[in-house]
Amino acid sequence: MNAIVTEQPLLKVANLGRTFDVSAPFLQRLATGAPRRSVKAVDGVSFAIRPGTTFSLVGESGCGKSTVARLVAGLERPTVGAVEIRKDSGERVRLQMVFQDPVGSLNPRWRIGQSIAEPMARKLGRIERRKRIGELLVTVGLAPSDADKYPHEFSGGQRQRISIARALAAEAELLLLDEPTSALDVSVQAQVLNLLKDLQQKLGLTYLFISHNLSVVRFLTDRIGVMYLGRLVEEGPGEIILENPQHPYTRLLLETVPDLEAPKRDRAPLGGDIPSPLNPPSGCTFHPRCPLAMDVCKKERPELRHSAAGAKVACHAIQD
Repeated sequence: MNAIVTEQPLLKVANLGRTFDVSAPFLQRLATGAPRRSVKAVDGVSFAIRPGTTFSLVGESGCGKSTVARLVAGLERPTVGAVEIRKDSGERVRLQMVFQDPVGSLNPRWRIGQSIAEPMARKLGRIERRKRIGELLVTVGLAPSDADKYPHEFSGGQRQRISIARALAAEAELLLLDEPTSALDVSVQAQVLNLLKDLQQKLGLTYLFISHNLSVVRFLTDRIGVMYLGRLVEEGPGEIILENPQHPYTRLLLETVPDLEAPKRDRAPLGGDIPSPLNPPSGCTFHPRCPLAMDVCKKERPELRHSAAGAKVACHAIQD
């Protein structure tokens, strides 16, 4: 059971969009007559996360999910739309990111204690800071003495635990987890996921979880948003989407997840490559790869609407 959950969202994303200018340099365009070019990395994405819950964004590489996380964190400015992060009381919400690469996110020249202490309040004295570092290391399953070691002395899973401890040092209430387990072995992934789940239950943390792995998402999530080429194609409660997916893309993603109970089952491979975002298909951008594609799919872009199954789906075939 998660910590107490209120109805008021802690994070609300409304019609979020981010367009990047990918034009060639001015002089090159002037010489060749090439036009300016842009790509919509995120296009009209909306969702909300209640306190103490996990919202997972899933999809293939390049679908825009990591860009959403960077927009929420303030590392990128949205072209359109808004990100609202607030409590019922109106107090400021502390936010931290945990990145995919635990090696690159830690300074190799700093001892672990220094990395964890960096986001701490300046008002803490040296003794209090040392005590707090030890408490955080214990919280993530490490020893207080590990504070004197360097990052290279730890395994990948341990370094990810250190990254989580550093996020907790800032007293973060909202964690943006960008593929936090994808660089780890399967057994180590399970350890980190168990840690994240335990911390959420104990501390009431709120997670925006970015992943391409639906088996990872299944373990941790409350709600899921499935992204394809910058847009949400399905969004709703995790158990509904995982047990009864409606959008053909979600179904095909789930087909790639191994099933221990039926390892030899027939599986439909996800055919084709993601179209170039520089020149996306007309209408529904998934229609060139979709087994249910109709003529209308090539002409009209479907909107995200409630389905009978209980989730929101952007698909002409399902809505018809």
